[in-house]
This record gives sequence, C-alpha cells and structure tokens, in this order.
Amino acid sequence: MRLGFAGLGQRRGEAGWALLQECDIPLGAGEHCGELAAQFAVDLQVGGVALGHPQQARAPGEEGRIGWEVAAVEEIPADGGEFHRRSIRCLTKRDFLTGEEIGAFELGKLLDRAAELKAGRGERLGADALAGRSVALVFEKPSTRTRISFEVGVAELGATPVVLRGDELQLSRGESIGDTARVLSRYVDAIVIRSGSDEAVAELAGAAEVPVVNALTPHHHPCQALADLLTLRERFGDLAGLRLAYVGDGNNVARSLAVAGELAGVEVVVAAPPGYQLEEGHEARLTADPRDAAAGADAIYTDVWVSMGDESEAERRRAELAPFRVDADLLAAAKDSAVVLHCLPAHPGEEITAEVLYGERSAVWDQAENRLHAQKALLELLIAG
Repeated sequence: MRLGFAGLGQRRGEAGWALLQECDIPLGAGEHCGELAAQFAVDLQVGGVALGHPQQARAPGEEGRIGWEVAAVEEIPADGGEFHRRSIRCLTKRDFLTGEEIGAFELGKLLDRAAELKAGRGERLGADALAGRSVALVFEKPSTRTRISFEVGVAELGATPVVLRGDELQLSRGESIGDTARVLSRYVDAIVIRSGSDEAVAELAGAAEVPVVNALTPHHHPCQALADLLTLRERFGDLAGLRLAYVGDGNNVARSLAVAGELAGVEVVVAAPPGYQLEEGHEARLTADPRDAAAGADAIYTDVWVSMGDESEAERRRAELAPFRVDADLLAAAKDSAVVLHCLPAHPGEEITAEVLYGERSAVWDQAENRLHAQKALLELLIAG
C-alpha cells in the first residue's frame, strides 16, 4: 500500500495543499502528485490475526477472520531525510465533538467494548490499553461525574490524567485557543474539554494534532449519550426499536440523545414547551405534550430546568417547565417495564419527584456509573484505534 498521490492524474488545488501542509505533511518543492520518498513495511492485524497470502492455510477457528500483511507508512521523510513524526497522527486523529463522528456499526462496537470493560473491571481489563500515554482533562466549569469518570477512566486504562482548570492555563491571560491546542498536542495524546463555548471547542479541535473529546458544551453532551445507550442496552438488550421520551428543556442532552438515538435505532421523542424545544433534525419527534411523549415509552428521561448560566431566569424557567415534571403519573403512561433516566445533578421536586428518582424503576445510578465505562471505550477507540 502506498500512502501518496501517484495515479490521481490531476493537479490538486492550492487550498487543499495548504491544508495538508498545515498538518505538517512534507511535500517536495513543486511536487503536486508525486509519490512519497519512502515506505516502511508494518504488520497490519485485523481482529488480532495477521494473515499471509490468501491461499495460505490458517489455523482452525481463524478461517473467517480477515487480515493481511501490507506495506504502510509509519513516518514520512521530508526532503532532507528527517522524519515528521506528527504527520500520520495529524492525518488519522479523530475527534468526538457532537457524536456524529462515528457510525452506527462503530457505535455498536464501542458499546460492546464498554460492556466488556465494565464486566472485567475487577480483573483490571484494559489496564495497559493506554500505557505510557497522557490525557489532558480541561474543565472550565465545575464538574462531578464528568471529571471523576474521566480521571478515573484514564488511570484505569494505564494512562496519566492531567487535570487542568481554565484559570490554571494561560488562556486566562490571553493565550489563543489555537496556540494552547498546539502546545498540548506536543505533551499529551488526547484532550478532553468541558467548556462554555462550542465554538472554542471546535477551534481547539481544529488546531490540535491529537483527538479532542467534548465532555460538555452548551449545545452537545455526546459522552452522556454514550452512557445512556449503554444503560438502555443493559436493561433491554437490543437498542433497536426502543422508544425514549425526553421531557423538559430541549437542551444539549436532548440534542445528543437525538444524534445517538438515530445511530442506534432508538426512537427519541422530545416533549418541551415553546421556547425550550429542540430544533428539527436527527429523526427525533418533537411534541409539546409530555403524556404524548411518554405513551408506550421504554424510558423517560429528564434533566435540570436551570443549568449553569441560566440562574437569572430560574423562576421563569421553573414556572414554564412545571407541566413537564417527571412524576409517578407521567411514568404510568409509559410501559410497565419503563425505566427513568436523569443525567444528574437532580433537583427533586422540580424536574423530577423524589419518589421517581429514588424509586425501583430508576436507572439513574447505573447511568451515572456507565459514564466511566463508555468513556473508557471511547478513549481506547480514539487514542489506540
């Protein structure tokens, strides 16, 4: 296999080459469609089995598995013969910002791995998966579950978590987001960030040469959605065909559930009053009637009515969202087997009653634990591949 541009038969545009060069991919002077200077053979394994020629006999049990010994490029030499060690990492790095970066099949495999890691935690399964790596955990806002689950998860995978508050970085003194990303990329193997700005996280990811994970922004909470799907799968088995009713403020959690639900085959219905409803998209059904959403649901989900930054509107929000409280009456509209979900922190008596939050049909505490296992699987995928 050649990693290069021979055979493309057409001249690349200057803008495309500028993007490649920003990723530190060396090109010879005036070379617009030439091959790279050298290639290095590596042993590519798929499914843990390296194969030889297709006619070569294989061991029993390995006949149906796929693998091939190919030539690939580990490092790309520049004109002077020096290796650009960051070039391939720049080409292959993957971010997780909205949840749309992975497909349905990959999501299923990620959830499989999360379940394995959870079941094997006592035996320290995955303890060396990221050995020798480091992950920066940047928190601009206070955090309980997100910080603890990521910090513990990174450590349990054998990597070193580097926890940073926003006021501990030179960002607070005017250093640019891009420069921060470039510097962190030289120190760590991934960046996890909880931020008050989606635009800032996108800019960070655009400049970083390592994977960037959105741990929470105003518009997206994709890691929470992974934990939610894992929880539903534990309770019901197959995700396809489940109905999830999200009731309350159509916020970042609702949006991420809509994205993840579409990938997993879960019908997501969002019930919210005017002014709080989610935008159309991702096949989520929108309604202003909480009982309509809850009817026949396998899970009823809610979140706080007053998030960080909404404090000045707290009384108005409580009044307008009061008809969307999750209580025993609303739960009765769902299936008898339905569970209750909440991403926490909860305010019993506001968006959910204490009876339901702490009742026997609550899956909230499993859901909170599953942040750890889902995020471990995600970090394995993004960093180790």
